[in-house]
Amino acid sequence: MKLVIGGAFQGKTSYAKDTYQIQEGWIDGHSCGMEEIFSCRGIHHFHEYAKRMMRDGSLLDLEHQAEGFAEKLFQRNPDIVIVSNELGCGVVPVDKEDRIWRELVGRLCTNLAERSDEVVRVMCGIGMKLKQ
Repeated sequence: MKLVIGGAFQGKTSYAKDTYQIQEGWIDGHSCGMEEIFSCRGIHHFHEYAKRMMRDGSLLDLEHQAEGFAEKLFQRNPDIVIVSNELGCGVVPVDKEDRIWRELVGRLCTNLAERSDEVVRVMCGIGMKLKQ
């Protein structure tokens, strides 16, 4: 499992596709089927996938279910590349749902990073390895 994080529009997906040489088999977290994550090669906009999980009620207990989801994903699709925006570095949202979403993405990415063999933060298209 590989996790690529960074701010919006920083070149994360291009970095991941080029670095891991995966051009095909990507899904988009905005619109993919919820089960597709367990069989795809990579997902971009993972933070949007998390928002959809939150809205459909898949994750109600953030701490425990985020860990359970990360473990299930690792077991079923250990070679996946996950690309997600960092949401915790900006202004705290006023809207309660957006604050919960921000916390969810943070907890999910923390749990995914624990299981990942590589974690990269991309800024201006340049990857900085946080874990290798």
